[in-house]
Amino acid sequence: MALTRNTVVMAIFCFILIQELGIYNGNEHMVAANKIDCDGKCKNRCRKAGRYKMCIRACSTCCKRCNCVPPGTSGNTHFCPCYATLTTHGGKLKCP
Repeated sequence: MALTRNTVVMAIFCFILIQELGIYNGNEHMVAANKIDCDGKCKNRCRKAGRYKMCIRACSTCCKRCNCVPPGTSGNTHFCPCYATLTTHGGKLKCP
């Protein structure tokens, strides 16, 4: 089954479209093109934290990388697998 010129052109067009829309994040999984409200989600996530500012800083970094924040004030990381896998240089979980 030979590839026609139209098929090749359409494949290239689709690849460029996916890259421009930002719906594929290289070595990660498919992510939404629109961003969530990281500030609001992290304020909710960190509202009971003993070290609020540190929690907000870590949560914001994780949210920007993963485009998600698990619901609630702790746990529930199965809703956001990327958030649950980020670690510090020391090997500890980065995201609150």
